[in-house]
Amino acid sequence: MNVMTRDLKHLTERIEREADMSCRFREKIHLMPPVGWLNDPNGLCQFKGVYHAFFQYSPFCADGGVKMWGHYTSENMIDWNYQGAALYPDQPFDCGGVYSGSALVDNGRMYLYYTGNVKLEDKDYDYINGGREANTVLVESEDGIHFGRKKKLMGNRDYPEDLTLHVRDPKVWKEEDTFYMIQGARTKDDTGVAVIFESRDKENWVYRSRVAAEKPFGYMWECPDYIEKDGARLLSASVQGLNGEDWKDRNVYQSGYFIVEGDILGEYRLGEYRLWDYGFDYYAPQSFVAEDGRVVQIGWMGMPDCEDYRNPTTKDGWQHCFTFPREISVKAGRVCQTPVRELDRKKKLVKKSTGQIKMEGYPVYEADIEGITDGHFRAVLGDELILEYREGRFEMRFTDRELTSASAGRGIRYQEMDGIRNVRILADASSAEVFINDGESVFTTRYYPEKDKLLVEAEDARIRFYEIV
Repeated sequence: MNVMTRDLKHLTERIEREADMSCRFREKIHLMPPVGWLNDPNGLCQFKGVYHAFFQYSPFCADGGVKMWGHYTSENMIDWNYQGAALYPDQPFDCGGVYSGSALVDNGRMYLYYTGNVKLEDKDYDYINGGREANTVLVESEDGIHFGRKKKLMGNRDYPEDLTLHVRDPKVWKEEDTFYMIQGARTKDDTGVAVIFESRDKENWVYRSRVAAEKPFGYMWECPDYIEKDGARLLSASVQGLNGEDWKDRNVYQSGYFIVEGDILGEYRLGEYRLWDYGFDYYAPQSFVAEDGRVVQIGWMGMPDCEDYRNPTTKDGWQHCFTFPREISVKAGRVCQTPVRELDRKKKLVKKSTGQIKMEGYPVYEADIEGITDGHFRAVLGDELILEYREGRFEMRFTDRELTSASAGRGIRYQEMDGIRNVRILADASSAEVFINDGESVFTTRYYPEKDKLLVEAEDARIRFYEIV
């Protein structure tokens, strides 16, 4: 431990001890920072039976700052134990921040790969083609708690020459005796792509190929992820720079996936880009394969570079959280997301009804609405957040867009869909995740209600309300 590591560790632990935990909007079943700022999920894995979730962490400022990795562990993906900050920006190759990356579990060891950010100070730098470094770094652990010496594996000189300095967010997986790493990148002609490297020993990597859309699609692909599930192959990417009619009512940046036709390591074609989530707050998702074979995904319940709204928790010293862990499946060609099944053990049935239900006083709950007929569905959360299906469109909208309201500045998001069969609402103290048609579509948002209330109207539908305990 060098002097910088020691001092950062002491400062972080002190500010965590002094954190105010009394804010009513602190989440109960969603991971959030002890204090300060949280963004991308990192290093997700199950290691020796224990789930690990690392996260981009800026403990000293709720509006962000220098990035390190915080660390949670869990036996069930619901009850999490904070293990402290795991990786600090304490080396010349990551002094600008420990940026996003992934975990590889192999031969009884955990391997964490991440981007070490270095940003030089000069007003003439554009920080695209000059003024920064994006270094690929490895650190190992035998127990998932203690971490060894950092190793710089690659820098910008090791990436293809036509790429800018924006190369980051390594995701690593193994096929037979070869390891593959995919990273997001921005080319010098401002086109988003993903680049793939390969290795036989997890340390020495060589460039193999790149993945791109048939036509330029955004200027940067962040947090790429490769998923194989139920016979389907998915390339996930958080895309920046999408413009035009299709994106005018969407978020600043998008998080979605392409269905890969063919072999991503050889001949392939990318299908249509589909969003993981149609709500206000969802970005930088990452998946991992659990020991029982499930593909589990967690996203950041936030949105970078969004000036339209604010999170009022910043005045309480913290900001942002993760989505609840979701199981990914593919059914009849449709990618579905549902809360991990472990949640069922925490549910207590409070009330069931037909057609309508009104509840008050429950900050953390699940409402299941089944058997929706003729598209008749409307729900109101906290008197201000409306979920409604009408005229072939599902909407998530707020009645008041003032920054001081429950919306904190959010307005409306929607998706066109042919029909609606069922809706599952998972609400926490300051968030809502809405799963439609068995998770074929999902809407996620932060919100800040004055009262914990729910009204559901769905003619003839079966409604069950559960408290999460």
